[in-house]
Amino acid sequence: MRLTHLFSAAALACTVALPASALDLTNMSDEERAIFREEVRAYLMDQPQVIMEAVNQLEARQQQEAAQADLNLVSDNAEALFNDGYSYVGGNPDGDITLVEFLDYRCGYCRKAHTEVAKMLETDGNIRLIVKEFPILGEQSVLASRFAIAVKLAAGDDAYKAINDSLMTFPGELSMISLNRLGNTFGLDMAAVEAQMNGPEVAENLAKTKELAQILRITGTPTFVLQDEMLRGYLPYDQLMMIVNDKRG
Repeated sequence: MRLTHLFSAAALACTVALPASALDLTNMSDEERAIFREEVRAYLMDQPQVIMEAVNQLEARQQQEAAQADLNLVSDNAEALFNDGYSYVGGNPDGDITLVEFLDYRCGYCRKAHTEVAKMLETDGNIRLIVKEFPILGEQSVLASRFAIAVKLAAGDDAYKAINDSLMTFPGELSMISLNRLGNTFGLDMAAVEAQMNGPEVAENLAKTKELAQILRITGTPTFVLQDEMLRGYLPYDQLMMIVNDKRG
């Protein structure tokens, strides 16, 4: 990627540096084109710092374009992100800041972020959290998300929160045996939970979240949407709170 940027930036640098009469490459003769190439080479050899300046400018421009594209994606899909009617809503449901998290229980950075998000909710008290189950790391991830959603449907939000916390710190392999054991620890009606796991609503919820993630070009976890901004990847507590405070003005 860096090499591609170098080539692009070199072309940009030369285009800026050379006179307007030399810019119409389509009308050059072979001799003129050879002279042009030699002038480009001589200029870059004499002013090599121009390439890095152009690389930095190009990367900054691309970052700005990507950030604006993410803002547009969030705005265009706000209803599905913030009011889908089935995702878990925690923290302060009436908070002035909304944080959406796409997570996978087998993702190491999701587990790390879980602690940071919990600290945010505890210390701030005015943040609304929405959890999007987005299992992308294999069969155990899918099983865990199916279980968590089924718990929410069968036993409510408080039970979901407890299971969500437990799955994020679960140390071993995930199977129906281990999930049954976990559910029994919390006194859940596992027959009702298993019935939900195999029902259409769980599958529909997962399919809708997957479709939304594809629209938002989310390919990894954790991914956050903080108010109007997409945050792709893990961020520590301090950085998250800095963004929250910036959103509040």
